[in-house]
Amino acid sequence: MLTTIRSHQRSFTLGISFLLPILLMGSYFAYRQMAPFGPSSLLTVDLGQQYVDFFAYLRASLLHHPSSFFYSFAKGLGGEMWGTDAYYLFSPLNLLLVFFPGRFLTSGIMLILLLRYGLAGLSFAWLLDKTGWQKGPRIWAFSTAYALNGWMIANQLNMIWLDALVILPLIIWGLLKLFYRRQAGTYIFWLAVMMVDNYYMAWMVCLFTLLLVCWLMPEARTWRARGRFILRYGLSSLAAAGVAAVTLFPTIYALMQSKGTYTEQTIHSRFEYFPFKMLAKLVPGSFNFDQMPSGQPNIYIGMLLMMAAFLYFFNRQVKLSRRLAALGVTFFFICSFCYEPLDLLWHADQFPVWYPYRFSFLFCCWCIILAAQTLRPAFRPRYWQLALLLVVTGAIFAYVSQLKLSYLSSSQRWIGLGFAAISLLCLAIPREDSPRLYNLLLVCLVICDVATSAFISLNNLAYVSQDEFAQYTTQLDQAAKKLRQGDKGLYRVAKTFTRTKDDPFQGDFNSGDHFGSTLEPAIPNFMGAIGQPAGDGFVTYANGTQITDALFGFKYTLAKQNLATPTLPLSGYRPDWRQLPTTAKTGNVVIRRNPNSLPFAFGASSEILQLPHTTLDPVSYQSQIMQALAGRPINKSLFQVQNFDSVQFNNVQTSRQITGTLFKKQDFLKPASIQLTLIPPTNDSYYLTLGPSVKDDASISINNKAFAQSSNYRDTVVINLAHQQKGQPVTITFRLKKMNVWLQNVSVYRLKQRSFNASLQTLKQSPLKISHHSSNSITGTVDLKRQQRVLMTTIPAARGWHAIVDGRPAATKTVLGTFMAIPLAPGHHQVKLYYRPPFLILGLFTSLLTISGTWLVLCYQARRRTRGRTGTDKPSTD
Repeated sequence: MLTTIRSHQRSFTLGISFLLPILLMGSYFAYRQMAPFGPSSLLTVDLGQQYVDFFAYLRASLLHHPSSFFYSFAKGLGGEMWGTDAYYLFSPLNLLLVFFPGRFLTSGIMLILLLRYGLAGLSFAWLLDKTGWQKGPRIWAFSTAYALNGWMIANQLNMIWLDALVILPLIIWGLLKLFYRRQAGTYIFWLAVMMVDNYYMAWMVCLFTLLLVCWLMPEARTWRARGRFILRYGLSSLAAAGVAAVTLFPTIYALMQSKGTYTEQTIHSRFEYFPFKMLAKLVPGSFNFDQMPSGQPNIYIGMLLMMAAFLYFFNRQVKLSRRLAALGVTFFFICSFCYEPLDLLWHADQFPVWYPYRFSFLFCCWCIILAAQTLRPAFRPRYWQLALLLVVTGAIFAYVSQLKLSYLSSSQRWIGLGFAAISLLCLAIPREDSPRLYNLLLVCLVICDVATSAFISLNNLAYVSQDEFAQYTTQLDQAAKKLRQGDKGLYRVAKTFTRTKDDPFQGDFNSGDHFGSTLEPAIPNFMGAIGQPAGDGFVTYANGTQITDALFGFKYTLAKQNLATPTLPLSGYRPDWRQLPTTAKTGNVVIRRNPNSLPFAFGASSEILQLPHTTLDPVSYQSQIMQALAGRPINKSLFQVQNFDSVQFNNVQTSRQITGTLFKKQDFLKPASIQLTLIPPTNDSYYLTLGPSVKDDASISINNKAFAQSSNYRDTVVINLAHQQKGQPVTITFRLKKMNVWLQNVSVYRLKQRSFNASLQTLKQSPLKISHHSSNSITGTVDLKRQQRVLMTTIPAARGWHAIVDGRPAATKTVLGTFMAIPLAPGHHQVKLYYRPPFLILGLFTSLLTISGTWLVLCYQARRRTRGRTGTDKPSTD
């Protein structure tokens, strides 16, 4: 009977630990009227600009085309997805998004986020209960502080990382069982789950387990026992990696081709900022938008628990050797927060792009563990310890009050000081007469503290409205659905409006846009070379020409019917699309077909195999690519330089040369501009090139209308100025935003339409006639002409692509440093292309072998323990 009562009490305690964070954060989200509670949403920064689109891709893949889990043509021009999925999407909670289509995706995100808050509290409560560090309702204080710690609040928008807080306590429990009971199963299982769920956070968790091993070492009585534990720990960790090999092997290879190429080559032994500055993070709500790109670690766990963690080092109920080991771990963390080599170690030798000190959730967990082992019912701080706390707390707030920080207000300091004072009183007051009342005070104080900090921090952020997301998503989905209904083939889609660079994932269509951490560098390098906005981790097909539209298979275009529609933000200017035949319309989108687009593979001249990249001029490079493919002389350019018909200088010096000239304001107090006028002598397409320096120093308008253009690019871009506008003036105005502007690479080119058409017709002679296609395979036939000895594809080259020609494996080559091509003899060929993530089969075999071997070893050990001795129910760490 007593056992049943205790079981019910435990279940009740754990249930409340799960519900408390959900109720607190759910109340806040309802107060902020976030969907489904109102017109706002959770979308902000990367959650709104990146992750929400990946979630839409996951949903579409699960329901419609599972092969895109391996490869997707919606990732830029095409790219592997296994490594991308492993970073963004392998959380099992994401499966719930299947029930939230389109505009309702934000509600699914809300549900999953609340579940993660609740599960984090539940798993930590479970750890506390199993270890005996805390019991009963007191657990709620620690579990809620863990679920609502400063890192969790600052990074709730980075939902791809949050599972780490759910799994971490289970890994810690497994490590304790490995140390005290020599049972490895729990540790291996949960560490493997962490590696599969998110390898990036798993790296940090693995480093943390090393620190925990150092903390546990004083408990081992002999050096022999310590050596045996280290051996068990090492072998168990390797076993976990082996179990997760099916994910890790292909992902590691994919990282070496993408994110891993940005690894720091030089490490400086220096402090990144004055270390005492991080003391400001001990104040409630010490976070705002400015802390996202660069800031200090978010480590707030509540005043009382921070004080309790501090008192751990003076707690004589804990062995001195154990306290010294804990002090070493704490010092290592603090150094990691400001010393560059240690910071890089935690981040796998790469400086984070935004969201610094991503490992600080581990420090929060560590401090709460120390606090939980200190604030036992029998703990009584001595008067000198309280006095020391009072002095240290006063010194911290005195120092912080002198700092001028955008994320700290005077009211926050007073709130923090108030919680600090109440926490000191809570530590000082006697509790023997009313232990239940004291426990209630403890729980209420900690929960109010961390909840207040969470609400202040989140109030400092702005969010995307639900209507802004829902209306755009609905219109994009409608247009993409209309396309799929009319054409189920393999093609790419270009558009002149954008919400994010991952719109192709959101709308489930193929394009040339992408923003993600695992984008292969060859793609942005190539896209930048042909005049598209690109950078590390992103590409945007916003400035296409007739040449690029044709070569890369952009068969359809999407444009706004009404330019005044605010829900479809413009991102490009393409007058040459206006003459394309209209195939369909939705409420606000007109769909046009490009009759000049080529398929994903076509016959081409072998000249393309030797084409060097010797020009920095994107229009010249485009011309050379097309002429080489068509077997024509590359020195016969498809573009011709066009002079401006008139130039008007306003408050800047005059100059006979426009491009390359640095124009300066003559009167600093008056506006300045350069106005260039072109009167097209033909109906051909005209293109303007702009160097990357122009966007920072001048605003651009065409015919006195603000020019819609991506503002983030590092290379010279190509912009369509006119088409079918013979004799109609086109005026480009550069208005200086600063004291001067360098008109870098500002030139106008005319596309020689007849020459372009001739080369295009040559390439259209031998298309790959596709009979079957999926996200990772293409099957078809091609008839190569006598002068064509290459099957050229616009599929980015990758080791995972394999070619079968006429039933036999065929060698592939990388063309233009980017694309896959297959040398072939003229004639009729049956072609099959398929993609399989490199090392996936090896990883799967390794996982199966490791699972089998580990299971046999664990079964053998269990039989030995059954015959010999039994372990205790709860490992003690005192």
